Amino acid sequence: MTDLHHRLEGSGPTVVLLHAGVADLRMWDTQVAELVPGHAVLRLDLRGYGSTPLEPGTSYSDAEDVLALLDELGIDRFALVGASYGGYVAQQVASAVPERLDALVLLDAPADLAEPDPALRALWQEEGRLLVAGDLDGATDLNVATWVGPDADDDARALVWKMQRAAFAHQVPAGDVENRELPIDLAAITCPTTVVVGAHDLEFFRENARELVAALPRAELVELPWALHLPSLERPFETAHLVRAALG
Repeated sequence: MTDLHHRLEGSGPTVVLLHAGVADLRMWDTQVAELVPGHAVLRLDLRGYGSTPLEPGTSYSDAEDVLALLDELGIDRFALVGASYGGYVAQQVASAVPERLDALVLLDAPADLAEPDPALRALWQEEGRLLVAGDLDGATDLNVATWVGPDADDDARALVWKMQRAAFAHQVPAGDVENRELPIDLAAITCPTTVVVGAHDLEFFRENARELVAALPRAELVELPWALHLPSLERPFETAHLVRAALG
C-alpha cells in the first residue's frame, strides 16, 4: 500500500493532478474548485513534498507510486495533468499505461533526456550552494524568484514559498535517495494532449514544449503570453478554464 498523502474530491470522470517540483497538492486548490463539478479530482503529494515523508536511503519511483495509488483507489481510466516536474512524471505514467488515459495536459514540463541549458545549470548550482550552506530559506527565495511570474499575487508567492520550504525540510535530511524513472515513449501516448508553456519561462522549457508537441501523436501547443513557469498559480482561474477545456 502506498503512503502518498492524497485527496479525492467530486464525482465523474477522474482527473489526476501532479504538482510541480517547487510545490505540493496545495498548488491545485483553485483548479480543484473549478473541476469538481463534473469530475472526480485526485491530487497527491509525491514523496518528499507536502505531507508525504521521504525516508533516508529510500529507493522508489514517483511514477510507480502514482500508478499504485490509482490501482488502490480502483481508478482504471483517468485524465492526467502535470506541472513542471509533475509533467515529467505524467509522461512516465502515460507511457506505462497509455490505454488508460483519456487526456493529458502538460504545463511547462521538461522533455525526456533534455540537456539543461546554462541558465538552468546556473540555477541548480546556486541552489546547491545554498543548501550545502544550510540556507534553506535562501534556496527557497531563489526558487520563488525564478519560477513565479509577475501575475501571481502575494498569496500565491507566499504559498509557493511555504511549499518549497516544506519540500526542502523533507529532502535535505533524507540525503541521497534513488528515484527510479520509468521509460518514456511519447509515440505510445495517443490520447489528446495539450502542451502548455509560459512565454516568459526559461528557454529550456519553451524548447522542450516544442519538442514534446513534435513527438506526441495528438498534441497541441498553447503558449501563454503572460505566464512564466507556474500558470496555475499566476492566473489560477484562467488556467483552470484552460485545463477544463483541454479535458473536453
